[in-house]
Amino acid sequence: MKSPKLEVKNLTMSYGAYVLMRNISFSVKSSEIFLIIGGSGCGKSTLLKYLIGLKECPSGKIFYDGVDITKEQKNFYGKFGVLYQSGALWSSLTIAENIALPFSEFTELSKSSIDSVVELKLSLVGLNGFGDFYPSQLSGGMKKRAGLARAMALDPDILFLDEPSAGLDPISAANLDDLILEIRKTFGTTIVIVTHDLDSIFNIGDRAIYLDAESKSIIAEGRPLNLRDKPVCDKVSDFLSRKHGDHSSR
Repeated sequence: MKSPKLEVKNLTMSYGAYVLMRNISFSVKSSEIFLIIGGSGCGKSTLLKYLIGLKECPSGKIFYDGVDITKEQKNFYGKFGVLYQSGALWSSLTIAENIALPFSEFTELSKSSIDSVVELKLSLVGLNGFGDFYPSQLSGGMKKRAGLARAMALDPDILFLDEPSAGLDPISAANLDDLILEIRKTFGTTIVIVTHDLDSIFNIGDRAIYLDAESKSIIAEGRPLNLRDKPVCDKVSDFLSRKHGDHSSR
């Protein structure tokens, strides 16, 4: 049987003595769009920090393609991409220079080769001709697309997106969802998303886990529509039954 693209085993998340989540386990399949959902303060973004290596695991293990990255973390930094909630673009660099940064860090490509790949990534996210712009000159949706282009710079097997639709108007958010689906379709990329946006949850998510702050555990896992229509508890039902549009089954 093929190993999951990502597997978390008995992970405890904490800030000092304060425990956010205790002994949580889940796995993500290759080419899956996997959602991390839950109420405010449950530790969604903190979990993402553990997954991308910004926080060390006090207990538990994280595996990528069957390899324990808690032991070989540095060897994986160039193998996944991250879109932070704010976009996290360097304000003093142009969009093209932002996207080129990972190449300088992890490759020995020539400047001309890097420039060519940067143009390709800009085209992929619909930002042709904006390479010489600075982040302050872009709209919120364009900044998210630029951040996504940088996250995809090294053609990672897995993308981590932290609240990608946060701060976007409904049309920009829907366009970003369409882009995420296109990326998965075109490249087979595995995508892990922290989100509370119902449209995104139902329109692009294959599976989701629900983090519960009270029990400090995962209390639900499955397809978003199933979690809404056949909820395991009122807490999950309330979260997923807020006002939403006409979401078709997938």
